[in-house]
Amino acid sequence: MTTDEITDLLTGAYIDELETVMNYQTNAIVLDGIHAEEVKTSLEEDIQEELDHARMLGERLKQLDESPPGSESFEANQHGLQPPEDTTDVQSVIEGVLEAEEDAIETYRSLIEAATEANDPVTEDVAVTILADEEAHRTEFRGFQKEFPMD
Repeated sequence: MTTDEITDLLTGAYIDELETVMNYQTNAIVLDGIHAEEVKTSLEEDIQEELDHARMLGERLKQLDESPPGSESFEANQHGLQPPEDTTDVQSVIEGVLEAEEDAIETYRSLIEAATEANDPVTEDVAVTILADEEAHRTEFRGFQKEFPMD
């Protein structure tokens, strides 16, 4: 792997983290109903962690003499995490979060592999740290998926 490939992965992950923040925030606001409260609370707690991930990725890009992208580089990809028309459809949000977490886990595993091949232990460390958080989020939302009523 080259530094260009690593910076491409870092840039993509940076954009993904910020898109996740937007979608978590929106869903935490719009969800309604008794079953929504625990999911909303979890999303609100995860927002800061996702922002921290973006900051870490942006700082690593800067260390590699690259700039994190601005909003003009943004193209939405998290179609499954869009707010539901039925604001009581907590299950669709849970499924969207799980899809986003799976994508993030795949991204960070790819980044770890690329960093290892490029002998870049700093990027590898950043990716391992974030991967652990994403796997914890996935575990939490798998639990929600088991507990919450299916319509």
